[in-house]
Amino acid sequence: MPHIFTDQVVVITGGTSGIGEALVKQCLAYGSKVATCGRNADKLEKLKSTLGSEKLYTFAADVSIQEDCKTFIYNTVQRFGRIDILINNAGMSMRALFADLDDLVVIKNLMDVNFWGCVYCSWYAMPQLQKNKGILVGVSSIAGYRGLPGRAGYSASKFAMQGFLEVLRTENLKTGLHVMWVSPGFTSSNIRNTALNAQGVAQAETPLDEGKLMSAEEVARQILTAVKQRRRTRVMTFQGKITVWLNKFFPSLTDKLVYNHFAKEPGSPLKK
Repeated sequence: MPHIFTDQVVVITGGTSGIGEALVKQCLAYGSKVATCGRNADKLEKLKSTLGSEKLYTFAADVSIQEDCKTFIYNTVQRFGRIDILINNAGMSMRALFADLDDLVVIKNLMDVNFWGCVYCSWYAMPQLQKNKGILVGVSSIAGYRGLPGRAGYSASKFAMQGFLEVLRTENLKTGLHVMWVSPGFTSSNIRNTALNAQGVAQAETPLDEGKLMSAEEVARQILTAVKQRRRTRVMTFQGKITVWLNKFFPSLTDKLVYNHFAKEPGSPLKK
């Protein structure tokens, strides 16, 4: 029996590692036609040669650059004739106190990738998504519901993404286009290794025990389940759900709980 994703054209940004790569593999396994982009052309070529699928289109693009997003979406339509699902997954993080930043370019870089990358790709894909009554997805975070210390730019970008997608969801209530976002917990992926420090340089290490985190494959599976169900939002972890609930009803208490949690991280910038 064909899967719900069979022959659907799925666009996934940031598909060369972590959650994005897992999404690419799972969608192809379901019979989707997949277009993905990433900044590293070598990684894209490796992905393409490893998977060896005629249903996979790759394009070297930096989602923070509007013209790259325009070309990527245009080429996808030229290749596959349509777009049914867009998953805005490309993202980067940071780990530094706002007061310690050497330059505000750290915040700008995060907004350019996490927020503007979503805006650019969504805008260029919008005609196709509306025409096909498709699904527009944002991969967000608990940081989009609750500001996290040491992650000012990351939290700001995810708050902005969720506000943007909420507007699009409301604007498209009558068009047939479904808009949603998903919020994984801490995931075993490359995003923390590439998180920017106070100097705007990738920290090249993670403060977390990756073995205790949700796998990228499990996150991808949950994302696609939520897409299949056309959920409005999906918070994936119990800790995340509790955090969102506490922050809504007991914000002052949550301030203290969040501070204490992140102060216990190995090498936490809160320990000064």
